[in-house]
Amino acid sequence: MTGRDLARQVSSAVGEPARPVAQHAEWRWATTQAQLVLNRGDLGTILRFYRRVHGLNQTDLGALLGYDKTYVSALELGKRRIDDVPSLRHIATQLQLPPHTLGVTDPADADHRAMIQFGASTVRLAEIARQTGHASEAVSELWPLVARLEARLEDGHAERVVLHLLGRARIGLGVALGNVLPEERLGTAATWTLKGLSLAAYTDDPDFTGHALRMHGNECRKAGLRGAAVDRLTRAVAFAPTDAARAAALPLLARAAGVLGNAPLFDQTMQQADRLLDHVTHTSLFNPFALHEIRLRGLADTGRVDVAIQLTESSPAPTLTVAPQWRVIELVTVAGIMLAAHDLHGATTALDAAVSEATAQRLPHQLQRVIRTAEGRLPEVQGTAADALERLRSEMAA
Repeated sequence: MTGRDLARQVSSAVGEPARPVAQHAEWRWATTQAQLVLNRGDLGTILRFYRRVHGLNQTDLGALLGYDKTYVSALELGKRRIDDVPSLRHIATQLQLPPHTLGVTDPADADHRAMIQFGASTVRLAEIARQTGHASEAVSELWPLVARLEARLEDGHAERVVLHLLGRARIGLGVALGNVLPEERLGTAATWTLKGLSLAAYTDDPDFTGHALRMHGNECRKAGLRGAAVDRLTRAVAFAPTDAARAAALPLLARAAGVLGNAPLFDQTMQQADRLLDHVTHTSLFNPFALHEIRLRGLADTGRVDVAIQLTESSPAPTLTVAPQWRVIELVTVAGIMLAAHDLHGATTALDAAVSEATAQRLPHQLQRVIRTAEGRLPEVQGTAADALERLRSEMAA
């Protein structure tokens, strides 16, 4: 996929994620309202909801189920009941619902529920793996889960729990790919997070929507879609219902604003982040060490290298909350500022350490940052980083 293709996809998602359309009416089962209907387990209520979503009358629904209009009416009014398992399973199949919503349990449905439980654990463990410097392992875990969930969606099963899990798995896969892919392929990562964002409207979940906006916005920034990144992340900050949610979005918005060269937005965002530091629990992204790196890079990106130079000596020590890749990111950023201050020795030391860590963690994007930073000034470091990058690419190709 080219950058232009991705830009077209991203531009189509501007504003709120697309609402369900007629041919995706079955996706209405994923909304909060549908979940309330399904939780009641009342067949009559489920049938009425199905007709309303799909624009059917009782005759149409009867034709789908193999019943006459009078029988459908009696079921909806509660004048007739269906208790036999084969009939309930038939209705569940025709309405593309998990059988357990109608009180039927069978091996296939039990397998589905086990998959959902396993899938939720997989997404959580993949995120832990990514944050601890094992993004390639996260990709390996998420690929088969996404494939299995998408196959279920293709079969017409779009219940809320499936869409919610698939959305998070798609986003997790995109973010993990954003760590392990080289720059020229980062559009793939943004595409996967966009696929996750596209499900937000169907789940009607504010927390998921905010998460999707944050992750997609950050991958847009890495893919070079700067305006789209600021748009998504600005919406994520505005959408955040709590200080913790704002703290998750503000550092990403600051990075995007810096890359865009928007100094006022960068300064405003960093000020908001600073005010929250003592009021929210620190995470792998929201902590003094990560914010220091974001501040240094943003100052340099907005033409204030002299201020950044003054701050390079005051870097907070990494703590257990800091993800390993952030140490690599900070080393490259500091090296660039040292070069601006004509400190070749300090820059060489920082970049050598960055190459070693980026190779160990399999971070091609950071090796490409090293190459750009060293270009024309530190040819030996540039060559070492280029060799390491080539080895990683060969391993990925294999």
